[in-house]
Amino acid sequence: MNWDFDVLLQPETWIFAGIIFGLRVVNMATDTLRVMMVLRGRKAIAWLFGFTQSVIFVVVLTSVIDDLNNVLSVIAYAAGFATGNILGMWIEERLAIGFVHMRVISVAHGQGIAKMLRKEGYAVTELTGRGKDGRVTMLEMGIRRKDVVPVRKLVNKIDEDAFITAEDLRSVRRGFWHR
Repeated sequence: MNWDFDVLLQPETWIFAGIIFGLRVVNMATDTLRVMMVLRGRKAIAWLFGFTQSVIFVVVLTSVIDDLNNVLSVIAYAAGFATGNILGMWIEERLAIGFVHMRVISVAHGQGIAKMLRKEGYAVTELTGRGKDGRVTMLEMGIRRKDVVPVRKLVNKIDEDAFITAEDLRSVRRGFWHR
């Protein structure tokens, strides 16, 4: 590779690099969202994202490969890749599509937390268990991803020391979901 740094003085080089960067950001954000849709079983949306991502990828990659001596295009391609990953994650977090299995473990306030969550409309299953220091209450629930923060805040009102985990969940059959 013989990079030509003289091209950096030409405005069209910067415009081309900006287009490469922008398309690569869209490409990678779309890829991140496509993977999330695949994991959540959303076939039609995953197909649409996959198609869009592939078209953009081929166009952008071909453009960069056609002029590998343009260092700015290569940098824009790499920066767009990295930025697109972060943007895709940010968008996916804001959309909060799908469900999670949330588990709350409380040493002393499990019943109170369960009562409050049920009052707020959440379905909660209580289990008794034994932790390192003795008896604990384990609460299990399936909730919408957008409800993770509100549920965590409700739990923390009663027990700031509660241990809380959340895992992605795919509904298979039936159940109760908070509206």
